[in-house]
Amino acid sequence: MAGLAGLLAVTGSSTALAPGAQAAQDNPYERGPAPTESSIEARTGPYDVDEDRVSSLVDGFGGGTVYYPEETGDGTFGAVAIAPGFTASQSSMAWYGERLASQGFVVFTIDTNSTLDQPASRGRQLLAALDYLTDDSRVSDRIDASRLGVMGHSMGGGGSLEAAKSRPSLQAAIPLTGWNTDKSWPEIQVPTLVVGADGDSVASVRTHSEPFYESMPGSLDKAYLELNGATHFTPNTSNTTIAKYSISWLKRFIDNDTRYEQFLCPTPRPDSDIEEYRGTCPH
Repeated sequence: MAGLAGLLAVTGSSTALAPGAQAAQDNPYERGPAPTESSIEARTGPYDVDEDRVSSLVDGFGGGTVYYPEETGDGTFGAVAIAPGFTASQSSMAWYGERLASQGFVVFTIDTNSTLDQPASRGRQLLAALDYLTDDSRVSDRIDASRLGVMGHSMGGGGSLEAAKSRPSLQAAIPLTGWNTDKSWPEIQVPTLVVGADGDSVASVRTHSEPFYESMPGSLDKAYLELNGATHFTPNTSNTTIAKYSISWLKRFIDNDTRYEQFLCPTPRPDSDIEEYRGTCPH
């Protein structure tokens, strides 16, 4: 018996997991090193990024650019489709491509079938883009089809709400100064970060972002970030505050990476970059 006890003790000690290994076992979707304030504010993350152009001849949307981590040894990645606003092209959202992909996502900035497409159409096109990514793209084998999200600016932001409403299996949605004639979204079941701008004269927070957020279920994982000193078009250029909280939201809900909860809860306080932040904490 003493010999058996000794054997068990030795076996137990030899199979004990280090903290990092235990975390990876607990959540196999964690990607990249432990995050810090500086790492999520950095212009590039730990992954080198490559890109692939997609023809406008594809069905369902107007083509675009896929940004993806070059790393092939970390398993599959979650994916995000991003739509531009009214009269805009994917170039207005290009800065999200490398910035998010370098943090461990496959990112698809899309062109829409028409620059005049309305939010409902943009929502359908975002979903078509995700289906293309997971089924037909050159990087489909790098993507986990169960971990997908949508983002968009202005009418593309309204489109991200439409996509989330239509496909509740999505893991995250981020409308950026979103515009939509529908102000009420009680059907949304997808964790959603609503980003508004205090100086938005096109889709004011009072008539768009705030009603969007408030109409979503109180039980939903949701947050409202109002940018300070910002306009409707602030999401079109590189912005550290948008990147910081978008990365944290996507990591937390697409990758279920609770290491990023620290940047979302307790809710950030107003400062020179944040006019207001509301959230349902803890997630």
